[in-house]
Amino acid sequence: MHRKLSLFPLNSSVNASGRLMFGKHSAVHLARLFGTPLYVYDIGTIRHNIKVYQASLQKYAGEAQLTYASKAFLCLALARLMTEENVGLDVSSAGEIFIAERAGAPAANMHLHGNNKSWRDLEAALQAGVGRFVVDNPTELERLVQLTAGRPQPVDIWLRVTPDVRVETHHRFTVTGTADSKFGLPLAQVETVAAQILTDPRFETLRLTGLHVHLGSHFHDVEPVAVAIERLLVVANSLREKYGWHLAELCPGGGWGVPYHPTDPPMPPAPFVTGLVAAVEQLCAANRLPLPKLILEPGRSLVAQAGVALYTVGSRKTIPNGRTYVSVDGGLADNPRPALYQARYTALLANRAAEPETETVAVAGPFCESGDILIDEVQLPPAQPGDVLAAPVAGAYQLSMGSNYNAALRPAVVFLDENGVKLVQRRETVEDLIRRDVGSN
Repeated sequence: MHRKLSLFPLNSSVNASGRLMFGKHSAVHLARLFGTPLYVYDIGTIRHNIKVYQASLQKYAGEAQLTYASKAFLCLALARLMTEENVGLDVSSAGEIFIAERAGAPAANMHLHGNNKSWRDLEAALQAGVGRFVVDNPTELERLVQLTAGRPQPVDIWLRVTPDVRVETHHRFTVTGTADSKFGLPLAQVETVAAQILTDPRFETLRLTGLHVHLGSHFHDVEPVAVAIERLLVVANSLREKYGWHLAELCPGGGWGVPYHPTDPPMPPAPFVTGLVAAVEQLCAANRLPLPKLILEPGRSLVAQAGVALYTVGSRKTIPNGRTYVSVDGGLADNPRPALYQARYTALLANRAAEPETETVAVAGPFCESGDILIDEVQLPPAQPGDVLAAPVAGAYQLSMGSNYNAALRPAVVFLDENGVKLVQRRETVEDLIRRDVGSN
């Protein structure tokens, strides 16, 4: 088996002709049929990852719910898939609410995130009937008080807590739970804000049901999460003793990592969830608290491995005493992670996957930035124009963070399952680029 295949969707293989296959589907054929750049998602891999999480959550002695962090990637087809699998949606904007609603996702199973939710975001969530609002700051509380005035039924809210706990991730930009984070209420302020909600009649339209914490994205150690939960439960215990408040729901966030490179260690989610469940149960017992509903919100670890980005090689250039660049037809516009986070990827040639990888090259995109380097260093067979390059672990935080830089056209997206190939997002056209321009028609 090719050493890189473990990073690709679960049904990936290299056939006798040396071509990369996703089940019975040839990556090269898909690239020729739909063009490149092309994003391919294997639905079986997503369903498998969901089942791993759900099976692990079933070990929790209380009620539990799996929720998908839709910021990782969202489209109608994926929102429908999550709904079919009884996975809720973590949404962060009026736009994500709109997509989820159009897909038929139950609003009651959504919760709204964001450190600066606009009036439009809040109004859209209230109109849709979003189940929970994850309150980030006092300003947002005031907005909610104004927007919910006169409502016959209170709106359920959580408080997002910044517990000053650090997790090790691949970049400082993906750490969110430290003291100086832009997200959430500092631990020292949580009880004061909660007390105001619980005692001030102005907040009677808001019902505090839970606490939320999110330490970062792409980490691989459960221990810091357990520390953060312990700090939240101390607050919950104090609020129970002083105000009779009951912690009905607890969300320790998501953020579990996935391997992006052959040298990365395995990061199976089952031990993470099992360790998290054990920590919540033990800490609740220690604080004499009944078990709250446990809600997890993974994104990356549900969809990242399911996605593969396919590109066509356009040119190669060897610099004397320097690197060899293999340039492809995508990069910064569809995957800004290497430029933003120095994220490390690998790749193989989908049409020559069985050939010896005899040269080390940098894979560059076509965009007018020196930082448009998809892969700093990867071993490949000597790549030639027309070859199809396949970059794995492309399912999360790529298309959702993409852009039209250099007037690039957003790629097409196809879903693969046992029933065949389905185009779920068409490639943009040049006409799409001017649809927002006044007087374009």
